Amino acid sequence: MATAAFEEIVEDFEFMEDWEDRYRHVIDLGKAMQPLDDALKVPATKVDGCASQVWLHATIDGGEFRFDGDSDAMIVRGLIAVLRCLYNGLGHKDVVAVDAKAELGRLGLNDHLSSQRSNGLRSMIERIRETAMAQA
Repeated sequence: MATAAFEEIVEDFEFMEDWEDRYRHVIDLGKAMQPLDDALKVPATKVDGCASQVWLHATIDGGEFRFDGDSDAMIVRGLIAVLRCLYNGLGHKDVVAVDAKAELGRLGLNDHLSSQRSNGLRSMIERIRETAMAQA
């Protein structure tokens, strides 16, 4: 159920020899992402359960789920960019149906993130799912 943008990341990862290259690629994805407007960095968009500061702002436009986000940690910004590729453009019901753990497992992220980062990633996914379910 992955989007074409996420499949592109999977393909990129297949060509990378080691995790350090993949890690740098995730960071580069975050650097390429537009920063979240400071006006949207409010308690309502802040994600609890993350070691770093994380904000996610979601919208539904024409039936398509979209979110933007930001973090004060470069790797987390990159993880937000990966999640945007996984979810943006899906219908809100499709967002809930995505098996994020399996999809991200295709990238090997489960094996290479610290427990704090893994917990933060789960918190971001949960926020995305809750937001999509609220739109149903």
